[in-house]
Amino acid sequence: MWKDGLNPTVLRDLAADWLKEDAPNFDYGGCVVGNRPVSAVILAKEDGVLAGIPFAEAILKETDCRVEWKWEEGREVKAPATVGVVRGRAADVLRAERPLLNCLSRASGVATVTRRTKRRLEATGWKGILAATRKTTPSFRLVEKYSVSVGGGCGHRYDLSSMVMLKDNHVDLVGSVRKAVEDAKKFAGFCYKVEVECRSPKEAEEAAVAGCDILMLDNFLPRECGETATTIKKLHPRVTIEASGGIREENITDYAHPSIDAISCSRLVQGYKTIDFSMKIDKSSL
Repeated sequence: MWKDGLNPTVLRDLAADWLKEDAPNFDYGGCVVGNRPVSAVILAKEDGVLAGIPFAEAILKETDCRVEWKWEEGREVKAPATVGVVRGRAADVLRAERPLLNCLSRASGVATVTRRTKRRLEATGWKGILAATRKTTPSFRLVEKYSVSVGGGCGHRYDLSSMVMLKDNHVDLVGSVRKAVEDAKKFAGFCYKVEVECRSPKEAEEAAVAGCDILMLDNFLPRECGETATTIKKLHPRVTIEASGGIREENITDYAHPSIDAISCSRLVQGYKTIDFSMKIDKSSL
């Protein structure tokens, strides 16, 4: 499972930071409710793909609470539904409430739009990869990238160290696509793939000849994107071709061309709709 690859130290640090942000000094409400043992139910109030469980668990661990999940991560929940039951001391449960719900709602929102978009592409018969971008929320990238994977997509590169991507500004500063690729290969060695963001068919051909591993056809119209990809594939079949730029859920199927290997869409991690969750104390536990 994807959660097995998450670094527990990173999860602990993220959870601590989120809890510290919400209660940096004193929790006055916690004084009111005290330390009586309670149970609380986590409710899904909208339909969606459940995601974010490892982050919720990390938050609960930091607050000495326990959780019993009623739904597995990646399942499509039909609201209203109880997805989990939290147990712990009253002040601790309520201290965990908002960070936990924020993670679940956003993670599930990303997973839901990813699943829906992927199904649109699959309905056309396209066999490529649906990927996210690096346009993530600051300090929340791990959650959003992880949730893309839960939804069935690919997180793409995680950061500047994950892969060499030469964008338009890199090319303009160096002077040419060819030199940018040559320099990238010199610095990165054989361990990293090199991707080039191409603004025209001419740049795409230059990047392929220079030996790049991945071509990103950026902001191409669908027809030009497909035609360029076909031409490049005939001459350089080993090159992976990615379509990106201006691609939304509504027009993504226009880019589902057989010669395009991957489609990246920033809407998976930027501007997505969150899924509404709430937490309610089980009064019978009092």
